[in-house]
Amino acid sequence: MKFTINRARFIQELQTVQRAISTKTTIPILTGVKIVLTAEGLNLTGSNADISIETFLTADDEKAALTIESTGQVVLQARFFSEVIRRLPETTFTLEVLDSYQVLITSGAAEFTVNGLDAENYPHLPVIEEQNQLSLPVHVLTKLISETVFSVSQHESRPILTGVHFMLKGSDLLAVATDSHRLSQRMIPIEQAGSEFDIVIPGKSLTELARSLTDEEEEVEISIMENQVLFKTKNMYFYSRLLEGNYPDTNRLIPTSFNTEITFSVPTFLAAIERASLLSHEGRNNIVRLAIEADTVTLYGNSPEIGKVEEELIYEAVTGDPLEISFNPDYMKDALRAFGDMTITIKFISAIRPFTLEPSVGENAFIQLITPVRTN
Repeated sequence: MKFTINRARFIQELQTVQRAISTKTTIPILTGVKIVLTAEGLNLTGSNADISIETFLTADDEKAALTIESTGQVVLQARFFSEVIRRLPETTFTLEVLDSYQVLITSGAAEFTVNGLDAENYPHLPVIEEQNQLSLPVHVLTKLISETVFSVSQHESRPILTGVHFMLKGSDLLAVATDSHRLSQRMIPIEQAGSEFDIVIPGKSLTELARSLTDEEEEVEISIMENQVLFKTKNMYFYSRLLEGNYPDTNRLIPTSFNTEITFSVPTFLAAIERASLLSHEGRNNIVRLAIEADTVTLYGNSPEIGKVEEELIYEAVTGDPLEISFNPDYMKDALRAFGDMTITIKFISAIRPFTLEPSVGENAFIQLITPVRTN
C-alpha cells in the first residue's frame, strides 16, 4: 500500500475515528486505527466496546488530493500515529507499507518508520441489515441530541438511564432522557417514517456522534438491528451498541395541571441564574430559591461561607398562586440553554412537586422537567 495525501484533510478524518479509540481496552489491536486503501479511496476505522466509526475519503475528494500508487491495508497505533502526522513539516505526506507491516511515513525531509499490525486481525464491524431505516437532516439530529442528552444519568447504578430513549410511533419521533432528578423530552414529526422502533442509545455515543457530524453532511440515515444502531452519512458510518432493558414510562412523570405559571425570556432568566449560582457553587448546598408573588419575582442565592445574592427578575407574565421553590441551578441552566433564544413558560404545582419548562408559543413538542430541592 502506498499513497500521498493532504495532511490537514487526513488529520480531520483521523480525529473523527479517534473518538471511538480507547487506550483502555483488553484487545490491543483496538488501540489502533485501521487504514484501508482501495481504488475508490481511503477508509479509516476506529472502534471500542461501545462505538465504531468508519470514515471515507473518496479518490476524487479535491481537498484530500489523494494519489494512490498501490492499494492495501494496515493497522497503526492511533495515538502515536496521530502525533507523527500532526508534526510532519509539509502540507502533504506519503505513507507506504513495507515488509512485516512496517510503515514508512515521509514528508519533506522527515522520515518515520513505524510498526504496524495485520489488518486481517482487526475485528469486523457489525453487519447492519437495511431495516428500520429513518432519514433525518443532520442539523435536526444534532439539535435533538443537544436538547436531551445532558439529562442522562452519569451513574451506572441504573444503566438504562445513561441512555436516551428513542421511540418512533406513527409519524412522530420521541426522544427522552432522565436521571430521575430531571427530564428532557423532545418530539419531532417525521415525513418518511419506516417501521416503528423503541431503542435506548448510550448518551456518550450520542455526544460523540454529534461531535463527529459535520455541516457539510446534509442527511443521516438511521438503521437499527437487535443490539446495534448505525448512523450513516455520505462519508461516515457511526455504529453504537444499544442499551438492554426497558426504559421507564416517563409519560406519567409529566404533570398536566398547574397552580402557578411564569413566562421568561430565556437569555434574561439564564443570566440571572448564572449570577445566583456564583454563590451557590461556593457553598456546600448548590441551591437557589425562586419567590413568585403577584407583582414581583425574586431569585436568591446563598452561601454561608461567602455571602448572598438577591435579584428581582424581569418577567413577561405571571399567573396563579404565590410560590417559593428551591432547585439546583445547574439543572436549570442546562434546561435553559437547550431552549436557546426564545420565550418559555415555567409551570409549577407546589414547592415539592416537579415543574416543567416549555416554549411559550407552539405545541408541547419540547418539555424540560426539574425536581425541586426540599429545604426544610
